[in-house]
Formats: sequence, structure tokens, C-alpha cells
Amino acid sequence: RLWNLRDLINESVGDAMADMLLVETILICKDWTPAQWDAAYKDMPSRLLKVVVADRNLFKTTNAEQTLTSPPNLQSFIDSLAAKFPRGRSFVRPSGTEDAVRVYAEAATRADCDQLAYSVAGAVFDRAGGRGERPAEFL
Repeated sequence: RLWNLRDLINESVGDAMADMLLVETILICKDWTPAQWDAAYKDMPSRLLKVVVADRNLFKTTNAEQTLTSPPNLQSFIDSLAAKFPRGRSFVRPSGTEDAVRVYAEAATRADCDQLAYSVAGAVFDRAGGRGERPAEFL
């Protein structure tokens, strides 16, 4: 049945009607009510930051832009930071238009999320060619 989804949805155009049909199909297949569907997802606190760098082309990613392959060792450091926080995760991806990278972080609480985001942003700035004055909020 999953194979047929490729004929229903088109990720390129973001067709809202097709998305709603997909949700209806999932609800029927799982015998869920809309309330059960809604209860299955809990939005966690998240933070998106921008770090200005000397050369965004140094940053290479894989896994839908969620894992850095370059600069070397930066991803493992980010992973070690994220592991310190309940449900913590963070990823860095280069901007497509300017010499900057985007740092995304989420965690179980707002305080943990912010600490993770600013710690990762500081690590990117310090270890991967941050440009300009280091922002005071970076940890």
C-alpha cells in the first residue's frame, strides 16, 4: 500500500488536497480518530540560529541535510552536545545564499533547547571559521 503513495503525493508542489487525502487514508488504515492523530505528536521547543562563517562551502551534509560530513569531527562534537539534553538533537546546514550556516536545535524543555542551540552555534563559530565578532549569546 505504501508504494501507491508515490501516485498520491507530490513533494515538489506541496499539494494540500493530496496531503489531506493522505491523512484520511492513514486515519482509516490505523482506525484512528483525528483526536488520536493529534495526540500522537507533541511539538518540542526548537531554535533556529544563523552563524556567519568565512566560507559556507566548507559545510557538507548528508541524510537530508541533518548530518555534517565536513568540516571533519564537527558532527561528532554536535552529537556529544545533543546527548547531554533529554530528547536533544541538533543539526547544521549551509545557507544557500550567504556565507552563513543555520543551526537547528530541539530538546525536551525551552531552557535545554536554547542552551543546546547556543552551544552548537558557539562550536560552529569557534571550530569552523566564524566571521566577525563572536556573538555574546553563543556558549
